[in-house]
Amino acid sequence: MRKIVTAVMGTISGLVLLFSYHTSTNSEATTSPGGADTDAGTSSSSGTYTGDAVQTRWGPVQVQITVENGTITSADAIQYPDENRRDQQINAYAIPQLNAEVVQAQSAQIDTISGATVTSDGYLQSLQSAIDNAHL
Repeated sequence: MRKIVTAVMGTISGLVLLFSYHTSTNSEATTSPGGADTDAGTSSSSGTYTGDAVQTRWGPVQVQITVENGTITSADAIQYPDENRRDQQINAYAIPQLNAEVVQAQSAQIDTISGATVTSDGYLQSLQSAIDNAHL
């Protein structure tokens, strides 16, 4: 009986923690030099927005997007695992594909890259943070 009560309480505690977890933060966006539009809070804002650095099993992944008049014109992984040869091989083909898909989809609703699942998942989390920062 004591084990059942402990298991139920542990489950409840885990669920409370799970539902209280915040999935993104509202950090300040940085605008690109050269005079970006300053329509803060609108979807027509322009500038460069950096997502949160997401720690993955193989290292941090961080994405930066450039927005012009509410349209994502470029996406770049500015930080990703590259400490060993395997990381370099995987990310040499995965990162350019992810970057291109973001511009095409104009959102974080893109496919992950087979063989680069960990990097893709970190990329998508950081990308969503950058999109949130841009108020898109």
